[in-house]
Amino acid sequence: MNHSSDDQKLRLALVFGGRSGEHDVSVVSARSVDRALDRQQYEVVPMAIDRGGRWADADTARRVLGESADRTEGVVAFEGRHRIDPRLIEEGFDVVFPVLHGPYGEDGTIQGLFEMIDLPFVGCDAASSAVCMDKIFCKSLLDQAGLPTPPWQEIDVASWTESRERILDLSLGLGLPLFVKPARLGSSVGITKVSDKEELAGAIEIALGHGERALVEKGVVAREIEVAVLGNRHPRAAIPGEVVPGHDFYDYEDKYLDAACELLAPAPLDEDTTSTVQQMAIDVFRLLGCAGMARVDLFLTRESGELSVNEVNTIPGFTSISMYPRLWGLSGIEYPALLDELIRLAIDRATDQPEHP
Repeated sequence: MNHSSDDQKLRLALVFGGRSGEHDVSVVSARSVDRALDRQQYEVVPMAIDRGGRWADADTARRVLGESADRTEGVVAFEGRHRIDPRLIEEGFDVVFPVLHGPYGEDGTIQGLFEMIDLPFVGCDAASSAVCMDKIFCKSLLDQAGLPTPPWQEIDVASWTESRERILDLSLGLGLPLFVKPARLGSSVGITKVSDKEELAGAIEIALGHGERALVEKGVVAREIEVAVLGNRHPRAAIPGEVVPGHDFYDYEDKYLDAACELLAPAPLDEDTTSTVQQMAIDVFRLLGCAGMARVDLFLTRESGELSVNEVNTIPGFTSISMYPRLWGLSGIEYPALLDELIRLAIDRATDQPEHP
């Protein structure tokens, strides 16, 4: 490891911003992480990526990270100058903490870069990140493993152009209401709830505006249970939480702008259901090859009490109102200690890898 000479502190690159529609959320998450990292243990080097994918200079990164706003409307645009920050390759770092939500941050792309240059990093590896980010791949694996997930119809731009009416018919065959989602985006960006068949085509157009592939998913009348999972080979699950949306569903504004949602934590579940929920989250974490952290979002059907998997977030939000750190706080691991544990897990995983020839 490349300890700095400053009292053997760990040298940590905190990477944030990025090209996705969740750029602003990433900046706010990174500010929270930065404030909580113990400067007695870490030398924190901020690295900011602008909306176009350019990496900013050191002064710009420090300025953006240092702004005090805790909400996304306080994020000011900035411009980068590098294809990649040269410090990442030329200077010694012990670990990277990527706080990058969505495409080009949570989808395995930047994780692949870190793997190429043998740099330990917090969170899932490139393969697991890619699978979890792609809702269609993720749901297919869950389905094959016998882990329940709501029925869905896959769509891509070509099939939509060629077989529009067929896709509408197949999708409506799932039964209203429906949720139309981009295949590879998070934070509810681009998601539309469809309650009337006349709304479906427009919702698909919106979702395909965010990428080549999308899915139409059957809406379920269910409670939304979120489980924070932490660990490498022996993951553990936090106390489950329940999201009670403040809007029609748990959308972007509800999550990050007006905080209208209510988090019930612990979720009001009986002991057996709590254990089942936690075990399912761990099973999903292991099936998808996750490491470090993930937030597994489940549906608990109101009438039957059946559980199904909604989605998996490999870099869950770390803002002041984010569910992942709040659930671990309620489970006995406060925010700074949680960051310490994630960093330790990253370094442990890297040092446990077989040496390259």
